[in-house]
Amino acid sequence: MSAGQAHGADPAGVFITGTDTGVGKTVYAGGLIRLLQRHQIPVAAMKPVAAGCRRTAEGLRNDDAEQLKALIDPALPYETVNPCALEAAAAPHLVADEQGLSIDGAGLVAAARALAQTRFTVVEGAGGWRVPLGPTQDMAALARGIGLPVVLVVGVRLGCLNHALLSAEAIRADGLVLAGWVACELDADDPRRDAQIASLDARLPAPRLGRIPVLQEPTPEQVADYLEPPPGVLEA
Repeated sequence: MSAGQAHGADPAGVFITGTDTGVGKTVYAGGLIRLLQRHQIPVAAMKPVAAGCRRTAEGLRNDDAEQLKALIDPALPYETVNPCALEAAAAPHLVADEQGLSIDGAGLVAAARALAQTRFTVVEGAGGWRVPLGPTQDMAALARGIGLPVVLVVGVRLGCLNHALLSAEAIRADGLVLAGWVACELDADDPRRDAQIASLDARLPAPRLGRIPVLQEPTPEQVADYLEPPPGVLEA
């Protein structure tokens, strides 16, 4: 991939969603960024909406967004990585209401598409595919507007089969490309994790792009070793 995209070109990147919150989206996003950097692909990162931010002298800051920002070279301003920062760790539309805010979906789409015309952009969603962002918009609408292929992170635990299959069905029904999925193991003692992953391999209509084991303190460098790039990225 070239260092940049021509002005007006289609955006390049992936949109990362998950079967739920806390399933490993940021762990995967960091590993994917490192993997692409190993292949000399210029990468940007964006977490358009982050709920669960702490107050700092510079404003609200989200740990996941800061982790992604720290991986990017050349660096990006925090506000580019996380343009919508919400304080409480709850559903974004509820927190926005509590703060008297309205999430500007159109503005977030425009910002993500502009960034993805300069570098391959790893966009991390919040929660799962249908998380509401307002009265008439949700995370799926944001992903549709940005228009990037989607990677689904599956937290491997009881219930993940149903969650993964329904999420994949919704992504494709919304007209987006499901580029692949990633198994993120959440319980090292789960005796059925191999069987669950095999069931998803057989049923999900996209390739598995990685299997992230339970790691004591996962670093992007470690996680990258367990991943494959999304289809076509290295050939672009």
